[in-house]
Amino acid sequence: MMARLAKLKASLIVGLASVLGGLGPVSAQTDFQIEIVADDLLYPWSVAFLPSGGYLVTERDGTLQFVDKTGRMSAVTGTPDVFANGQGGLLDVVLTPDFSSSREVFISYSEGSPGGAGTSVYRARLMPEGNGFQLQDGVTIFSGNNRSHGGRHFGSRLVFAKDGTLFVTTGDRGDGPRAQDPSDHAGSVLRIARNGNAPADNPFIGAKDHQPEIWSIGHRNPQSATLHPTTGDLWTVEHGAKGGDEVNKPEAGKNYGWPIISYGRHYTGGKIGEGTSKAGLEQPVHYWDPSIAPSGMTFVDSSRYPEWQGNLLVGALRGRHISVLEMDNDTVVRETKILQELEERIRDVRQGPDGYIYVLTDSDEGRLLRLLPE
Repeated sequence: MMARLAKLKASLIVGLASVLGGLGPVSAQTDFQIEIVADDLLYPWSVAFLPSGGYLVTERDGTLQFVDKTGRMSAVTGTPDVFANGQGGLLDVVLTPDFSSSREVFISYSEGSPGGAGTSVYRARLMPEGNGFQLQDGVTIFSGNNRSHGGRHFGSRLVFAKDGTLFVTTGDRGDGPRAQDPSDHAGSVLRIARNGNAPADNPFIGAKDHQPEIWSIGHRNPQSATLHPTTGDLWTVEHGAKGGDEVNKPEAGKNYGWPIISYGRHYTGGKIGEGTSKAGLEQPVHYWDPSIAPSGMTFVDSSRYPEWQGNLLVGALRGRHISVLEMDNDTVVRETKILQELEERIRDVRQGPDGYIYVLTDSDEGRLLRLLPE
């Protein structure tokens, strides 16, 4: 199918960020053109942009789709076998910074085993095959020990740092205390080299009972991650429980508190941990209460959206919108919500190399959308 345009009068809900007291929202209106790049995607999870044009889109059941410039799709062969259950399956996909010469792509996925499933990272070369592509020389370079039965809380986003190392986010697998155990990859941000090994300057190299790949701990289920376009710092967004979704800027060796501190409560309504703060544990940059169930994020530095310069866009699954966070350095000063009228769960949000914002909707009739500001 050819890409097509759909007109949307989007309601823009504007309200001060929770860190400024959570004052009531006011309303405004804006116009968007939404281009439907591809549809009929089966629970898509992530999109990557090919330099020659077209897109790679992961579907949670284990299929990697190549979407060409006209919106036609073809499955990429050579993907790993995935544990497709609950939140698990084929998850993130990213191209290496030197993709034009190396042809390497990295994929995160939930890998099954007799001891349960965990978060793993797969590396392969993307090579032409007919009118599409195949993955060659595929190998799982990293298998997390965050193994557990069931389909909860795998993470998992991949982000290449400026130095060429790879950040990997992992969830706590539905067992909060594991996020405080440095011998467990669960509930962590990891940093690995392209061969899967831990870089020599990771914060816990040589520390007893610490996994060397760990960058930071105390995370619940980070399903969003991106680099700041100016500073190169890693930013993440993670799911809370009943409230307490967090924006964080994970730094080497630090502890982000889950489940000792949280701005949310258990689904039963009970208190989580020891409150909202404790010495030695980091505070979030921003949090949501009630939860929006965030997934997918990008900073905007494209000239196509001058009003969003420097802002952080975060997709919302439960909230069914994109949250636009206006930033003043590392502080959220205002939040707006867009695309509520779509009434779609938002799984991924990316700024493409063409400067446009791309959005994946999460359903068995998922769509890849491009936002065209008027």
